[in-house]
Amino acid sequence: MSFPPSKKTLAAAALALTAALATACSGSGGGGAGGPAAAGKVTIRWSTWGSAEDVALYKAFNDDFMKRHPNIVLKMETVPKYEDYHPKLLTQLTSKTAPDVFFVGDDNIGKFVASGVLTPLNDRLAGPTSKSRPEDFFEGVYGGAKKDGKIYGVPNDTNPEVLWYGKKALQEAGITEDPAELNAAGKWTMAKYLEMNAKLKAAGKAGSIFWNWYGSTYSVIGGFGGKVWDGGRFVATTDPKSREALSTLAKGYADKTFLSADVLPASNGANTQFLRGKAGFYAGGRWMIEVVKKGGDQANYDIVPFPSETGAPMPGAVAASYLALNKDSRTPDEAFTFLTEFVSKEGQLLRLKSGGAVPSIKGAEQVVLEGGYPAHAQTLLDVRDTGFANYPEEVAVPGLTKDINDELMKVWTGKVGFDEGMTKLQALVDGRIG
Repeated sequence: MSFPPSKKTLAAAALALTAALATACSGSGGGGAGGPAAAGKVTIRWSTWGSAEDVALYKAFNDDFMKRHPNIVLKMETVPKYEDYHPKLLTQLTSKTAPDVFFVGDDNIGKFVASGVLTPLNDRLAGPTSKSRPEDFFEGVYGGAKKDGKIYGVPNDTNPEVLWYGKKALQEAGITEDPAELNAAGKWTMAKYLEMNAKLKAAGKAGSIFWNWYGSTYSVIGGFGGKVWDGGRFVATTDPKSREALSTLAKGYADKTFLSADVLPASNGANTQFLRGKAGFYAGGRWMIEVVKKGGDQANYDIVPFPSETGAPMPGAVAASYLALNKDSRTPDEAFTFLTEFVSKEGQLLRLKSGGAVPSIKGAEQVVLEGGYPAHAQTLLDVRDTGFANYPEEVAVPGLTKDINDELMKVWTGKVGFDEGMTKLQALVDGRIG
C-alpha cells in the first residue's frame, strides 16, 4: 500500500468500515498492547493507514484469520491521514498504549528502529511458527527496517517506481520507438528517454510527470549513473553525475518538459493530463492501473523501468511499508502469529488480489501477472527484485526525507536558484546527520 503523498489518506468510507470492524472485534479489557479479552480470548490490536479499498481487503484478511485462530480477536485501528499516523503511534509507544503490531512507512522506519521500541524479528521469522522466512523477502526492500543484521520490520507489500507511458501521445510527438521494446533490447538509455521528452515538449506536451519524492528523484539520479549516499555521506549535490541529474530535473521543471504532480491544480492534475495525452510519461507504481482504467483505452498504456546510463538494468526505487512488533506487547506469540501470516505468501495473495500493490514476498508473483496487464507487468517484479527502499542512512534521521523533498521543491518551482538550492540542501543534510 505504498503510494505517492496525495494518496496517503483515508476516505470517509474507510473510517466507517474501520469503526464497524472495531466494534465487532472489540473485547480488550486493557488500554495497552494486547489487553485481556472476553471468554479467554486474546485481543491483538494492530494499526495502519490506507485507502477504503485497502481497509476492505484487510477486513477480509482479519475475518479469515480469526476463523482459523478462534482464540485470537483482531482489532484494527486506523488514522485518517498518513501525516498524522506516525506522530500518533510514537505518542502511543511513549505512553505504553500502542497496538501490538503496526505499519511503519519507509520514510519513518528509521526513527522507530533507533528509538528501541520494536522487537527484533530474526529468530521468530526463522523459527518453527513462521510463515515468512527472512530470506523470503528481497534484501533491498528491507531498507531502514534492517540494522546491523537485525530485522525490525517486514515489508508487507511494495510499489516499484516505473514509468507509465501513453503510446498515442508518443506517436503524436513523432516518436516511433517503443520504450518497452528498447528496454528489452538493452537500448533504453537516459539519453534516449530525454530525447523523447524533448520531442514531446516540441509537440506541445509535457515529457514526464513526477511526484516530488525519493522514488522519482533518486531514480533519475541513478539513470545518470550518480549516487545519493556514499559511505554514510549525502553526495547527491556533489557527485558530478548526480548534480547533472538534478540540474536536468530543475531545467525540465522550469521549461515544463517535466511537471510536478504535487503542484498541479486539482482541475487539471496529473491523472487528467496523462489520460488526455498531454504528457507522455507518468512515474508511478502498480496503483496506476486504476488511473489508466479511467482513461478508457487500456491498451494505449504500458510500463518501462527508469532508463540507465548505458541501457543495462539498474536498481530502481521501491516504495515499501513495514509490519513491526511492539517490544512491549503482552502477547508477543499471538502478535507474531498475526504478523507472519499477514506478510506470508498466502496472506499477500488474499490481501493484494484486487489491490494496487506488488507482493513483497517471493512466490506471490501471480498477483501481478494474472490478467496480463499492463503488457509488461513483469517489469514491476523485475524492479522489485533488484530494487531498493529508501536509504537506511536517510530514514534513520526523523523527517530528513521530507526536508530533502521540501528543499528540492523550492528548486523545482524556481523559488531558489539551482546552485543556491544545492548549497542549502547539502547544508541541511549535513546539519541533520552531523
